[in-house]
Amino acid sequence: MMASADNTLDLDQRVRALHASDRKSLVGVRIREFGVYVVLFLCGVFSLLITVAILGVLVTETINFFRADEVTIANFLGSTQWTPLLGNQKSFGIWALISGTMSVMVIAMCIALPLGLITAVYLSEYAPPRVRGVLKPVLEVLAGVPTVVYGFFALMVITPTLQWFHSGFGVFNATSGGIAVGILCLPTVCSLAEDALQAVPRSLRDGVYGMGGTRFDATVKVIIPAALSGIISAFLLAIARAIGETMIVAIACGSRPQVTLDPRDEIQTMTGFMVQMAGGDVSNFGTEYYSMYAVAFTLFIITLSLTMVGNVVRKRYREAYE
Repeated sequence: MMASADNTLDLDQRVRALHASDRKSLVGVRIREFGVYVVLFLCGVFSLLITVAILGVLVTETINFFRADEVTIANFLGSTQWTPLLGNQKSFGIWALISGTMSVMVIAMCIALPLGLITAVYLSEYAPPRVRGVLKPVLEVLAGVPTVVYGFFALMVITPTLQWFHSGFGVFNATSGGIAVGILCLPTVCSLAEDALQAVPRSLRDGVYGMGGTRFDATVKVIIPAALSGIISAFLLAIARAIGETMIVAIACGSRPQVTLDPRDEIQTMTGFMVQMAGGDVSNFGTEYYSMYAVAFTLFIITLSLTMVGNVVRKRYREAYE
């Protein structure tokens, strides 16, 4: 009887110890989860504060720019002359810089969008796994090349090639910079579009093959339309990157702000002007210096508008599969 009582007491102690251990483990898990939650919350708050700080600086300095006597909103929005550093009669017509930015963006997208989509379709639907495993990392290496390298590549390779085809191209021109920016954006379009195509369910492909369709039919009539929202997102991200690209356009496109449709002309983009002002000798309290923030705020508005339109388009063409 004494041995049975001792065994019962020992079992009771072991059960109590096990319950105490579970409680300690549960408390530890809850502490770790709370710690992760706090870190994530602080990261989100930090990102929000950085965004608010950047926007606050842009708005404050832009207001200082428009407070200058020589600046008017009518001249800023209605003139095509951007001459903040020339003469006594300065002009701050933003359209000269917007024109250069749009020229580079259009030329870049004429290269990046079709080539990126075609390459993505090949990698997703036609390439053998071994080829895909080699070609996709090679393309993604292009995204890691410093943009200053692309700038000198445009100046030393693309521009002489263009001049060999047509003597009208100058040393600095919009086409050279646009081609380099297009090469820069190509991996972005290709990688994101290929991911969107890969996300299309296999059952849709099988359905087309079951109805007698070819691989081309499945790609053009089913897979691309099904992945359209992801493809559009890739396009919009590439466009935003082309608009915000700095080093390539600063090196290859020149520094002559003007409204022109001739891709052979020297131009200046919005980011190119900001680089010029940031590295120049102008006073930090002059109108010329504050004009850099007005240009940056305009670029922010353009990028924000593009993002908002992209969200609407993405929701419009979004497809959901079970």
